[in-house]
Amino acid sequence: MFHAGALYFRIIAIMPAHLADTLIIGAGAAGLMCAITAAQRGRRVTVLDRSNKVGKKILMSGGGRCNFTNLHISPDRFLSANPHFCKSALSRYTQWDFIELVERHEIEYFEKQTVNGLSGQLFCRQSSKLIVAALLEECRRAGVEVITQCETTSVRHNDGFHLAGNLGRFSAETLVVASGGLSVPSLGGSGFGYQLAEQFGLRQLPLVAGLVPLTFTGALNEVFARLSGISCEVIVTNPRAAFREDLLFTHRGLSGPAVLQISSYWRPGESIDLNFLPGLDAPALFTSWKAEHPRALLRTQLASRLPGKLVGELEALFWPDNRDRQLADWPDRQLKAVAAELQAWQVKPAATEGYRTAEVTLGGVDTRDLSSKTMESATSGLFFIGEVVDVTGHLGGFNFQWAWSSGYAAGQEV
Repeated sequence: MFHAGALYFRIIAIMPAHLADTLIIGAGAAGLMCAITAAQRGRRVTVLDRSNKVGKKILMSGGGRCNFTNLHISPDRFLSANPHFCKSALSRYTQWDFIELVERHEIEYFEKQTVNGLSGQLFCRQSSKLIVAALLEECRRAGVEVITQCETTSVRHNDGFHLAGNLGRFSAETLVVASGGLSVPSLGGSGFGYQLAEQFGLRQLPLVAGLVPLTFTGALNEVFARLSGISCEVIVTNPRAAFREDLLFTHRGLSGPAVLQISSYWRPGESIDLNFLPGLDAPALFTSWKAEHPRALLRTQLASRLPGKLVGELEALFWPDNRDRQLADWPDRQLKAVAAELQAWQVKPAATEGYRTAEVTLGGVDTRDLSSKTMESATSGLFFIGEVVDVTGHLGGFNFQWAWSSGYAAGQEV
């Protein structure tokens, strides 16, 4: 039995490696785009993914409709220690290039409408499955080999790159790391790409959950929990950013597009300001209500602009002693003070919900160690693309565009 076992392991050890010109770790948006681009240049490409299906983040994004890009792509909609790094890739493969691919596959799409007009966010009219199907069809036409349920356990660099894992050994001239970040581990998020970066001596910036709900404790948490499920338009600000979008109250705190956006700029211990009357001169509005509706209550007038349940909680916080006072009896000074509170309510989050619900991972592979044109590292033939790199977009299709653009940039070179 021992000899049989020894013979078995000896046979495995000498089995030839799967050979390719380019190996890509990760069959997400960036990895598939890189594979398509490289294979269309005549390269033999193999994509390895640890999940049981490709493009899991694509499939779940946008409520199953995939917000695949944005009409208003610009470098200032991305966070990075080097804000100029993303410019080259974004200019070489633009939103219009991906839109052309979508249209070529006859995928119907629409631009999301917001309270302020069209947003620039493009979604599939039917299902995000169509985006994955289009990418896989492009892979098939170009001859890309995609292998799922393949866990890479080690990578060596010696006259090429040599990978070992549960499905055997793989070797190639070039290696592209498109393994994503730590966000949403249930969809395949992991730290493997960061481990490889460390193995090959690349610098990294601290990792932080981004585009993530904020949590609260104490009395504030109790207020928000009572409002769970209610949403309204706000302006949310901190010292570095401001966003005018919808806010959603949850059992744990605050979510919705406005909060997800500001979360990428929030630092532990900081407060954020909430403006529940965006775009209005609230003191002047309240004064006009006093003149035009002197016998009305403030909560009655506010309920024409905000959800009634929210108004009730705001009343308990900001004017509990005047809840039944008619507007005619309010001193102008007090009325203006409440108006100011409603346009700059300062609240301090306790934390974020973390990687479990975060849409992206901030930080990662330092762009100083990558070529902005090709995404290649100082180790010849080793490339990093997508979320694993220290480039993070705003909510609204920007992170997908970074995936398409960085994947294309590397695909032109590998």
